[in-house]
Formats: sequence, C-alpha cells, structure tokens
Amino acid sequence: MGRVMSTALCSSGKVIGLKEEPGFDGRVVVYPSNQTLKDYLSWRQADCHINNLYNTVFWALVQQSGLTPIQAQERLQGTLTADKNEILFSEFNINYNNEPLMYRKGTVLIWQKVDEVTTKEVRLPAEMEGRKMVVTRTRTKAVPLHCDVIGDAFWKEHPEILHEDS
Repeated sequence: MGRVMSTALCSSGKVIGLKEEPGFDGRVVVYPSNQTLKDYLSWRQADCHINNLYNTVFWALVQQSGLTPIQAQERLQGTLTADKNEILFSEFNINYNNEPLMYRKGTVLIWQKVDEVTTKEVRLPAEMEGRKMVVTRTRTKAVPLHCDVIGDAFWKEHPEILHEDS
C-alpha cells in the first residue's frame, strides 16, 4: 500500500501539496474467504455504478437544465435506474452505457509485472564516448484497471489475486 500511496501523492517525485492530493476510497479488511472478498468487491463496484449514475443525471440537470441542486435532488428522489437512464437519454441525448468505463466501473488497482524500457549510455573503460543501449527491466507496479469485477472473467484473467502466496 505504501507504494500506491507514494505514487498517488507524488507527481514527478515531488509531493504535490494538500490542496491537490487525490482522494480515493480505500479500505483494508481481512475477509474469511475468497468468495466473501469477491462479493464485497462486487458490491463496491455496483455501489460505484449507482452513485455515478445518480451524479451524472444530477449534474446534467443542474448544469444543462439550469435546475438548482435542491430541485435536481427532488426530481431524482424515488427514481430507479431505468428512470435515470431515461432522463439522461430523452433530455440530454446521453446513453449511460456509452460513458467511459472509468466512471461506470470505477478503478481497480492491481499489482502487475510491467516491462519498463529505457535507454542508457554505457561507457567501457577504453572508450571515450559511450554507447546507447536499450535496457528492459521488469518491475511490479500498481496498475489501474477500469473493468467489471462482478463477473468471473476478471477473476479468471487475474487468478494470482486470490492465491494464498500473492
């Protein structure tokens, strides 16, 4: 987690300041089984979707229709997902299913091995000028994904997440 935090809070190796630090909803919980963990993450992703759909409609009503925040809240009170989708489509020509995955699914950070390719100048003792060489290093980094974790496809693609040794 320390590597994720330092990556999230730093830009070009420098802390970017309290007013600009990104925020995220992160929790550390020990779950008794892999299935319980998958169920929890599925619930969190569904919650992300519900909140984003509400906020997408809410801000469209405020910014494009000119409603006050209180009016937009009252308009959305008691609406279901289908109602919100209909408002977006009929009033703003927005198909929520075409919104970027980052907003509909949220962001999942997973540790992955990533190849980093750099060019280094190498000087041999007998040479006056160095030679440029391409160097590839494999590092483990937190990689952001915007994908569905509710279905089995994610877990089949990333079985290492649930392995006891990872």
